[in-house]
Amino acid sequence: MRIKILTLLFISLGLSGCSVVPGMHQGTSDESSVDMPVVKNNKAVMKKLNIKEITAQVVIDIEKNFNNRSLGPDNVANHYFNYRIGSNTIKGVPEKKRQTQYLVGPRDVLTITVWDHPELTIPAGEFRSATSSGNGNIVGEDGNIFFPYAGVIKAAGRTVEEIRAELTRKLAKYIERVQLDVRVADYRSQRVFVVGEVKVPGVQLVKDIPLTVLEAINQAGGVTKESDRRNITLTRDDKTYSINLLALYEGGDTSQNVLLQSGDVLNVPDREFNKVFVLGDTAGSGTGSARSRSVYMNKGRMTLTEAISEGGGADQEESDPARIFVFRNGLGKSEIFLLDAKSPDALLLADRFPLHPRDVVYINRAEGRRWNQIIQQVKPTVDLLNVFDSSPSFNPIVK
Repeated sequence: MRIKILTLLFISLGLSGCSVVPGMHQGTSDESSVDMPVVKNNKAVMKKLNIKEITAQVVIDIEKNFNNRSLGPDNVANHYFNYRIGSNTIKGVPEKKRQTQYLVGPRDVLTITVWDHPELTIPAGEFRSATSSGNGNIVGEDGNIFFPYAGVIKAAGRTVEEIRAELTRKLAKYIERVQLDVRVADYRSQRVFVVGEVKVPGVQLVKDIPLTVLEAINQAGGVTKESDRRNITLTRDDKTYSINLLALYEGGDTSQNVLLQSGDVLNVPDREFNKVFVLGDTAGSGTGSARSRSVYMNKGRMTLTEAISEGGGADQEESDPARIFVFRNGLGKSEIFLLDAKSPDALLLADRFPLHPRDVVYINRAEGRRWNQIIQQVKPTVDLLNVFDSSPSFNPIVK
């Protein structure tokens, strides 16, 4: 019976494929154990990945490429949005157009005042609101207005100065020294749509003061804390452009502050893609309360040290600081990195190692702790069998 119990114990240990015996240390292989999809020559191929140790030279090589910096135009965080949802935005802003005066459009309300001729002006003339009284000159869907003695006037697509000049010329046949004024009393024709992660999404009207991206977002109450300010999209006609608002805020890139025009759709997406995942033996994971955590990147940027800290830090008793892994599979390029943090000084390197969206940080378990965990799982079964066995009891030693 004793032999059966011993056999049961070693079979249980054998079923635990990753187990090791005390005194042994499972070394880290130079490559992954499974094939991963890797893009090569624009084709997906399967291969085992090399595990790159995070060293000072690796950090230096990363920092040489400006696009690895947060405001780099080709930073991976600026492309991940398109990669995950399959959109096809144009990286850049629309061609800059010269600012022009406001052009009147259908449904706009004009107020026309002819001085010393109240019969040609709305009641009480310049002292009464054209919009509140309903007596303003509304531009029809055909773009025209009607005015006494002047007849039908083309208003849409013209500035108020051009409309005033034509009215003056036509009324001069009936009135000496015509003095008149034309203003837009209510802007209705040109609209911009601001949607997504802003506090007050909705329609905004284009008025005589040009409306830019920054002004439109401010009028919408600003962005919410769930916004991704790096990947704002602007849809105009049949094209969608990508606008990096952080480049404007933090890098002074005024080209991102695009002048909006009627029909534009400005979308502020959420930050759900800007996450990293911290798994393994983090602080508190032994109780199951913090076994894994999703950590949002701040403005699309985060270092390995920040991720470990936000994830609760490595468990001082359970984890193996010599084996902290970063698994990366974004933009079709799979990579595995290893940080050997036996010395806390290694976290200085980790603080200069930038993470990408959807990276997985895995803190491995100490080998001795694995053995103890296996014994703890098997011991209740052994004890139960020993109760019904008259032979000497077998009690595994738990370290």
